Amino acid sequence: MKLFTFRYKGLDKERHYPGLYDGARHYRVRLFMDSPDPLKELFLSYNNDLEKIREAIGNAEKEVVAEEDIIFLAPILTPQKVICIGLNYRDHVLEQNRPVPRSPVIFSKFPSALTGHKNDVPLPLTSTQVDYEGELAFYIGKQGKRIPKDEAYSYIAGYTVFNDVTARDFQFSDKQWQRGKSCDAFAPTGPYIVTRDEIPDPHTLSIRTFLNDKIMQDSNTRNLIFDIPTLVEFISQEITLLPGDIIATGTPSGVGVFRTPQVFIKSGDVVRVEIEKIGVLENRFV
Repeated sequence: MKLFTFRYKGLDKERHYPGLYDGARHYRVRLFMDSPDPLKELFLSYNNDLEKIREAIGNAEKEVVAEEDIIFLAPILTPQKVICIGLNYRDHVLEQNRPVPRSPVIFSKFPSALTGHKNDVPLPLTSTQVDYEGELAFYIGKQGKRIPKDEAYSYIAGYTVFNDVTARDFQFSDKQWQRGKSCDAFAPTGPYIVTRDEIPDPHTLSIRTFLNDKIMQDSNTRNLIFDIPTLVEFISQEITLLPGDIIATGTPSGVGVFRTPQVFIKSGDVVRVEIEKIGVLENRFV
């Protein structure tokens, strides 16, 4: 299933609707429509049981929605945590001439940084070095702590496309990553959650990032240093994972800051991240 969250153009900005995309048409699904975060409520209510979720969606009333009437939102609107992994592609480590990490490098973005597909991303007035980072991300579907690797997938709701936008000048001047990673709309996500049953192996997916139609990143998730079960086990040792939490798995080589000459995003630029079997996430920077 490809699930999404949206609102109608020109209508109440506070009304959020769950949607289903079948590869040809978008549908509004009459489930949890009064919830402030319908897809989070969906996974929480069925304890991430995809068979029950599929049945509930199959039995629910649906209405076709024209794509031109849709404003895509982040698929889950209120995750408690947005967890990111640094230095998790071998090619990205090599382009920095850094040693391969011995354990996952964890950082976070504020949930207020989330935005959806096709939404504009405002460039900070005080940064001149905004960079793109295309990433595979996954959502947690049920609560867990100290999750062993062999049970990790049962806690995953599904996968999505993520852009870990970063103000490099903030990052390097602050000597840490939080502010440079968490500016408003610096976590474009979506447009869909692709449920885990649709992707038996998330470690064989092509991932590419384009800046104004020029390819900047071109890799494959097989180049991840720490795979998804390892990340779930590592993070959950001392941090309780909750339904709706999102974990971004890291970016491959080709980011702007490590190019010669460096490339940074300018007003009017469009960044597109494509991940095989999951979808395309596109945002204009203004």
